[in-house]
Amino acid sequence: MTYPNRDVEIREIHTRKDHKCYGMGLGIMLLDDPYPGFPGDVRNASAYSFPIQYEIIEGVDNKEIAWTDNPSACLEPTIKAAKKLEKLGCRAIAAECGYFAFFQKEVAEVINVPVFMSSLLQVPLIQQVIGPNKNVGIVCAHKKSLSDQHLANVGVVPGSNYIVAGAQDEYECPEFDKLWGFAPRHFSEAGCNYEKAEEQIVRVCRDFYCSNPSIGAIMLECTGFQVFARAIQRAVDLPVFSWGTLLDYAFSVVAHRDYYGHV
Repeated sequence: MTYPNRDVEIREIHTRKDHKCYGMGLGIMLLDDPYPGFPGDVRNASAYSFPIQYEIIEGVDNKEIAWTDNPSACLEPTIKAAKKLEKLGCRAIAAECGYFAFFQKEVAEVINVPVFMSSLLQVPLIQQVIGPNKNVGIVCAHKKSLSDQHLANVGVVPGSNYIVAGAQDEYECPEFDKLWGFAPRHFSEAGCNYEKAEEQIVRVCRDFYCSNPSIGAIMLECTGFQVFARAIQRAVDLPVFSWGTLLDYAFSVVAHRDYYGHV
């Protein structure tokens, strides 16, 4: 392993207001759920090239955020977790589930660092880069749980050029049901087979695209789907956006890198 020299631009250090830690990266708020995550899942820190600080949103699980018609009761503990991450010194804050789009405006209003509550924040950008004659293919966990309000809160115009597919409630992904089903889970019950999960989500995206050839890009809403983004891209040969692309972008804008090259 090689290590770079110290950053010679850092010559003095000063206390930053209300920050308790330094050299922080992204703060990520996790659901209060026991399920595991493969490398690439938002709740698995090992695959990211920047520091990640986790904070559990106490009492808010998958059922509360994704299976409830009105998740407003989740707002207060979500803001509490976000404020704690901000106080630690995180440069930006994200959540781990795309359905946290419901609270994008409320959390961003009270936090003083950039807030990325949902992978779906990328949809308006995708719409611009693929043009108005193509659709963004949004693959979410449960189509029934993704409301117009979720989309509007992250800047998506309801009824604009996007199509939604529910991987679990429309196409069936039994391997993912073990992790993100309606029933509460216990520690020993949450498990998922990589090969089976990959096969199922690739099938979903391929079938979705074949049924909707107007799709110009795939948007993966769910935190666990991005693990298989490369396999999905090989299958459909389209741009694929996910939590991974959002988090990479989020860190790049709060901790910009230097460029090295020649002329």
